[in-house]
Amino acid sequence: MANSAKQLQDYLGKSSALHSHLCPRQVLGVRAGLAASTMLDFELPQRDKRVIAFVETDGCFVDGVSVTTGCTIGRRTLRLIDYGKVAVTFVDSVSGAAYRISPRGGIRELAKVVADSAETPWHAQVEAYQSISAEDLLCIEQVKLTLCLDAIISKPGLRVNCAECGEEVMNARQVTQRGRPVCLGCATQSPYYLRG
Repeated sequence: MANSAKQLQDYLGKSSALHSHLCPRQVLGVRAGLAASTMLDFELPQRDKRVIAFVETDGCFVDGVSVTTGCTIGRRTLRLIDYGKVAVTFVDSVSGAAYRISPRGGIRELAKVVADSAETPWHAQVEAYQSISAEDLLCIEQVKLTLCLDAIISKPGLRVNCAECGEEVMNARQVTQRGRPVCLGCATQSPYYLRG
């Protein structure tokens, strides 16, 4: 499936509308999404929930991925595994095929060469990342997901109340302690927040 320059510009426009500007990582996110649609052969943005994206950082890169692919947290097709890396793994939930996409080493230097009249290195990256071929810009490798995709997807309508705090737990995210359903926060007694 060929990705046209017009398609690229459309998605860059949508991503930049979220920020009121366009930055290099948004361009990388859009380019990663376009590459994933080719590798996994899905229409952009996806209308179903076939493809799930595991992003390795937050920020502008994720917005580029999201507007291009239709993978969002609200649709449960976007997951953050925060390694602080500009990288994303796309998984086809039907076939299990998975591709990890990240920028190639040295692309900042390549951007300076490609956009040698740009005002700053940042501007060179914004400009060059749009025109550098996907092969030169992105490292695309087929990978095998080690997480259980069925557990992540779960089943619709699964809900229980935590036996400790009483709050509802969805999507089979509870654990069983002493034969009772308990949310992960109560089970570990070290949630990311403290009450009181």
